[in-house]
Amino acid sequence: MNLILFSAEEISRPLPRTDPRAQHLLAVLQRQPGETFDAGLRDGPRGKGTVIAVSPLDLTLKFRWGEPPPPLDALTLIIGLPRPQTARKILREATALGVARLHFISCGRGEAAYAQSTLWTSGEWARQLASGAEQAFCTRLPALSHGHTLTDVLTALPSNGARLALDHYEAPQALSQFHLSSEMSVALAFGPERGWTAVERDHLRAARFDFVHLGSRVLRVETAVVAAIAIVKARRGAM
Repeated sequence: MNLILFSAEEISRPLPRTDPRAQHLLAVLQRQPGETFDAGLRDGPRGKGTVIAVSPLDLTLKFRWGEPPPPLDALTLIIGLPRPQTARKILREATALGVARLHFISCGRGEAAYAQSTLWTSGEWARQLASGAEQAFCTRLPALSHGHTLTDVLTALPSNGARLALDHYEAPQALSQFHLSSEMSVALAFGPERGWTAVERDHLRAARFDFVHLGSRVLRVETAVVAAIAIVKARRGAM
């Protein structure tokens, strides 16, 4: 953790020693009473935390806040629901790279059982987002939805901005060749691990998505997501 995140409700009460953040403070950072660490208020300012006291049950902490970080990039990801271990990587890395919204959707060629993973049913997805933000030294977390259909998500998209669907088979041009301005919001759609169906491609075209590719190599979904985000940020002058 480069930054330890807390919710507004947590900063006014002791942190239990069983909490992974307390264990990180004591075992990894080796903080003692009177020593400070980098802290953040979820979706709020960054600052410094101070360990006031350590008891067998909990840690007493005090916080001093500074300025909030800049807003997230105007970048939305639409992703065919992948296997849970892949989704965990995407949640962390997309958050670390500063995307504003993540939509994990059910698709025709997706595996329905993935939606029943404890990643989604237990709320673990929120901890993965926090892990990505802490890695990036940022307090801001993307908005997230999962389990909706492609049509549902397409209908709710803002009307302006670029709309790009990654497709290894039918895309006429590379993502790196697509013109993007620094002010332009971008929606990036990634199919499930087995790819888009013909019907889903029709829905994307009807929603004004342009099809693009990442080159001749067939990539894992998590690799394609990171590569596409990096290309978009570079084309918009953000990297």
